[in-house]
Amino acid sequence: MVEIAKAVERYLTAGSAFDIQFISDGGDFEGLVEKHGFPLTRMEPRLTKEKIEHIAKVDRGEKFAPAFTDLEMIQRVDSEIALLRKAMPAAVVTGSYLTIPISCRIVQTPLVWVIQSTWLPDFFRHGAGITAKVRPAPLRAFADWSVMQFINFWIRFGFLNPVNRAARHFGVPGYASIFEFWRGDITLVAEPPEFSGVKLPPKHYFTGPLIPQGEFTIPPEITAIPRDKPLIYFAMGSSGTPEIVAKIVESFEGKPYRVIAPVRFQLGHVAGVRVPSNVLVTDWVPALQVNKMADLAVIHGGIGTVMTAALAGKPVVGVGMQMEQVANLACLERLGFAIRVYKSKDPSRQVQAAIQKLLHDDQAKAKAASFAKVIAQSDGPKLAAAILFEHYGDARPSPLPSPPRPASNDIGG
Repeated sequence: MVEIAKAVERYLTAGSAFDIQFISDGGDFEGLVEKHGFPLTRMEPRLTKEKIEHIAKVDRGEKFAPAFTDLEMIQRVDSEIALLRKAMPAAVVTGSYLTIPISCRIVQTPLVWVIQSTWLPDFFRHGAGITAKVRPAPLRAFADWSVMQFINFWIRFGFLNPVNRAARHFGVPGYASIFEFWRGDITLVAEPPEFSGVKLPPKHYFTGPLIPQGEFTIPPEITAIPRDKPLIYFAMGSSGTPEIVAKIVESFEGKPYRVIAPVRFQLGHVAGVRVPSNVLVTDWVPALQVNKMADLAVIHGGIGTVMTAALAGKPVVGVGMQMEQVANLACLERLGFAIRVYKSKDPSRQVQAAIQKLLHDDQAKAKAASFAKVIAQSDGPKLAAAILFEHYGDARPSPLPSPPRPASNDIGG
């Protein structure tokens, strides 16, 4: 969201300005909003660290429970309605704010979702990238159906059911499926078309990746790291399961490479972790710059880490923490420069085997470098800004590219 806001601000011209207003209910990155001078309203009720961890466990399938109680949903929507009626925005742009679609529906404010193609029904209907190797065809069809049913059940229980109960409370229609929930008045798909090969429904637009730029500096200890051995970049975003992250870190002990691991956040939740001497544990780092330094990336498969590794042109070992991340990694695997390792209590042995294979796979390295050139052709934030101006601005600024036409094929959902 910050990258889109920066692009909107950067390409403003007289007579076509948007005022930008952020809202947030907590988390570690509110400071990034204020760092760039954007107004930020801290919404109530606030998310505590305990609540954030609860939501993360539900999202990863490690906890079978609703993400929010009905009362929490109602309180959130009440706060959002008050803000929307006061601000009367031209549109609301979101990537994961669970209650804002209901609030927009109540106040009749246009909603812009920022998603990835692995959230679209066509991708889910074909096994979410998980069943590609299943044979024969009838068994593959059954596997596709089973994956779809599991994903629908999991997402509906944890997230969509509380949303629909809140919608009924406020007297507006709920959502028949998670795919309807993820569909905005327009929808920005933050990747290049070649990533998954999925065709877009109407009012969906590929923008290219939205990768944070310039938010963090490279620590001096990374700049000074010896380059006498292959270098691994190990990043698990903010959703990596701490115990799994710790086991992978410990598995680097004695291996013939060095590791840069911005996973201090996760390791802080695990007692007694033994960090090997060839592993440099850090806080957040400028992911693209550090990824380019490395020979290979080990990641969890969030769309940001996937797009960053792909733009850096590096092979990927991926351990998806939840279904969306597994699907993202499946796209890189299809492109020929990734190996997926399935999540378990201790996937470290499989991770190490995959690292050894990819470090010596010249074909995977060539495919990664080739796809990096494809991604580099698009400026995701700039194109996202162009699309917003096209739909909601009073005049499109001249420095912006012409937004693409929406797709004409409707795949339903």
